[in-house]
Amino acid sequence: MTKKKKSVTKKRKILVIMSNRWDRNQKPRLLELDCDPEGSILKQRALRSSPARRRYDEVWENDEGKTDFAACHRFSRKYGHKLQKPKT
Repeated sequence: MTKKKKSVTKKRKILVIMSNRWDRNQKPRLLELDCDPEGSILKQRALRSSPARRRYDEVWENDEGKTDFAACHRFSRKYGHKLQKPKT
């Protein structure tokens, strides 16, 4: 008899910053995404304020001024962001 191995899936935490490049006075919206290794979004939640600790695997930004995640088409990755986890 052989035992089946359980596939361990590591979820990634991603911070999405939706800002407005034309109106810098507008407060940016922050979203936290839980994704599987393939990039499928498992859970999405809005954050009330900027997190205090570095706990995100990736940080992405959209500066088109859209208010909804589904309406955004272009995201840019922010490498070395202050809220991104340090490499171990």
